Amino acid sequence: MSLHIDHVVTSGVFSLDGEDFEVDNNIWLIGDDHEVLVVDAAHDHRPILDAVAGRTVLGIVCSHAHNDHINAAAELSDSTGAPILLHPDDSMLWEAVYPDRKVDTALHDGDSITVGDDVLGVIHTPGHSPGGVCLYVPSLATLFSGDTLFDGGPGATGRSFSDRGQLEASIVERLFVLPPNTTVKTGHGGSTTVRVESERSATW
Repeated sequence: MSLHIDHVVTSGVFSLDGEDFEVDNNIWLIGDDHEVLVVDAAHDHRPILDAVAGRTVLGIVCSHAHNDHINAAAELSDSTGAPILLHPDDSMLWEAVYPDRKVDTALHDGDSITVGDDVLGVIHTPGHSPGGVCLYVPSLATLFSGDTLFDGGPGATGRSFSDRGQLEASIVERLFVLPPNTTVKTGHGGSTTVRVESERSATW
């Protein structure tokens, strides 16, 4: 059974370096009629549960550990029994939100996650945060980029634990080598493609 993508948007507050920002977050569900993987459980677990629609949740992948991408992860995990997956380089950000709860599974570059009959690849893309990752689904020609790459260019840097040069290198060396027609599903805002963003990179 082929995979399909469901999309949920939740709203809340992103907090870092003593500042708060109202944000809308994209939550992506990748699955078939029986099982699903959730990417970035943000703000409110209830609409995510609605989109799960009774399927088995294989895991809750955190593209990175800024609070607005993980602040519904614990409740979603408790409600579904699904493990939480995060790259260990973002452990300090995770612990700022969940000082008494550990991540269940460490994500690493090159890891594979099986959903249905398909395999998703984990790509470590540090820069927005040290442990930022993207998920690539070849069968869907789709990349889930978190806050690494947006419709319009790289994610934000200039705050704690971010590095603009590292982020640009991650995008150019790890993402722009994907097929140009790859759709990029982002952590905030609209989708784009590898081709469009590669062409825009001359203006960074």
